[in-house]
Amino acid sequence: MTTEKQIWFKGQMIPWSQANVHVMTHALHYGSSIFEGIRSYPTKKGPAIFRLGLHMRRLWDSCKIYRMEIPFSVAEITQACKDVVRINNYGNSYIRPLVWRGEGPLGLDGKANPIEAMVAAVEWGAYLGPEGLKNGVDVMVSSWNRPAANTIPTMAKAGGNYLSSNLIKNEALRNGYTDGIALDINGNIAEGSGMNVFIVRDGVIYTPPTTSSILPGITRDSIMTIAKELKMPVVETNMQRETLYLADEIFFTGTAAEVTPVRSVDKVVIGTGMRGELTEAIQERFFGLFDGSVEDRHSWLDYV
Repeated sequence: MTTEKQIWFKGQMIPWSQANVHVMTHALHYGSSIFEGIRSYPTKKGPAIFRLGLHMRRLWDSCKIYRMEIPFSVAEITQACKDVVRINNYGNSYIRPLVWRGEGPLGLDGKANPIEAMVAAVEWGAYLGPEGLKNGVDVMVSSWNRPAANTIPTMAKAGGNYLSSNLIKNEALRNGYTDGIALDINGNIAEGSGMNVFIVRDGVIYTPPTTSSILPGITRDSIMTIAKELKMPVVETNMQRETLYLADEIFFTGTAAEVTPVRSVDKVVIGTGMRGELTEAIQERFFGLFDGSVEDRHSWLDYV
């Protein structure tokens, strides 16, 4: 085995340094790429990938929206996700399947450009910092809105969509915050730069609906299931900006963010300024899937 990390690239494992594309790749010029972010965790039974099947479904759904036919089967990409974890000897990792329009004409339609695919993985810790999982993070409401529903399809996890996320994240960092929360064009709460948002008020958990220009997160779906199992009511509804300031608890969810509490928004302290009881209970149930303290009753773990 070489010590260089390996990437599954167009159907075969190759060294990390050799996984290159041409500068005239359509996706570099027009953002015509589709991707997924998937976690693997170390467990007592070995590395396990979280909700791999649903991530594959969303990858294919996103490509369908953009009329991109993946030149590999679901089984092949699924196996590639497992292989990059196993071959690179990863436990706690972030897996990145990517599909893109490759080198060819510069025409916007991209129909003459080949559809290509790769799967990579990197070692990954807490996205918003290990302290953030316990103590919470400070965020701001971004000046950038999420796209309107009939402009960019936000249900697709497309590379071009994340220019919006880049603006939100960098604005927050420039202003001394960890991240930002974007509103939709109607002024309702949408999501963070790359995370879904949940708001707790009087024991009820609220989250924006998919019609608020959010990506339907797989971790979001998982947390809604966990909350219901814990007998916590969950309501999907439109919410105004000020709902954030009046919350008892707020937390982000996402493949990278996992379950991260928010301790302040625009310098307004949320609740006690510490991780709330409901957030902590949800975290315990979520992370318990990986340390074995919680039964995987939904078969969410795919063992490598």
